[in-house]
Amino acid sequence: MSILTIILNIFIPPVGVAMNKGIGKDFLINLILTLIFFYFSGVIHAFYVTAK
Repeated sequence: MSILTIILNIFIPPVGVAMNKGIGKDFLINLILTLIFFYFSGVIHAFYVTAK
């Protein structure tokens, strides 16, 4: 995981996921978590997805 990925995961979680996994299922889940549920759930999911 690079420094850029960590910074994007903290400030704009869907972009960090999209950079690593592309626009797909993980991106949509992260977008929903970030926008509808709370920002922090999107950050946690972004770190979980990019660490796999």
